[in-house]
Amino acid sequence: MVVWSKLDMSVKLDTGEKNPEMISNRSFRFMALSMRIHDFLSPFIEKRIRQFGIEKGMIVIDYGCGPGRYTTKLAECVGNKGKVYALDIHELAIKTIRRKIEKYNLKNIEPILIDGYNSTLPDKTADIVCAIDMFPGIKKPTDLLKEIRRITKKDGILIIDGWHETRNHQLPRSVIQKILDSEIWEIIEQTFDHLKCKPR
Repeated sequence: MVVWSKLDMSVKLDTGEKNPEMISNRSFRFMALSMRIHDFLSPFIEKRIRQFGIEKGMIVIDYGCGPGRYTTKLAECVGNKGKVYALDIHELAIKTIRRKIEKYNLKNIEPILIDGYNSTLPDKTADIVCAIDMFPGIKKPTDLLKEIRRITKKDGILIIDGWHETRNHQLPRSVIQKILDSEIWEIIEQTFDHLKCKPR
């Protein structure tokens, strides 16, 4: 059965099975509120993004954008000649991004509701893919990393973190090991809270 989303006219297949990686609407709203409170009390997003190496005119993918915690800041970084694709499996994420686009009159963000790991984007689209605050919840990390590799340019970069698994100012070994086990990405830089990777 095909379901037409009223949010963005994207098509997704309704197989009758709930995606185990998708949180409930209530959990999504709580997460979004928690992030807003955290960012108000301890603003750090802009400082963190400066480490990513994003330049004007780049194409950036915010993979698993959630409520857009990073999306609008990424859009500022790439400027009017750049573009940010905001991808998520949750309809509330896409709805939230669309509200931000309208509120701030943003012309360089395109939200895309995706099904599973299929981004629907063409091969070699992105200069940089940011997979922030989402990787530990992925059930098939190698499948996700393959899809990200497909949509990343040959000289592109993946920024990925450990989300809540980050402890003692270092990424957990499990996150690093998943990247290495995929044999798709080479880690070229490691900070206490994210990895910068290039395609092998």
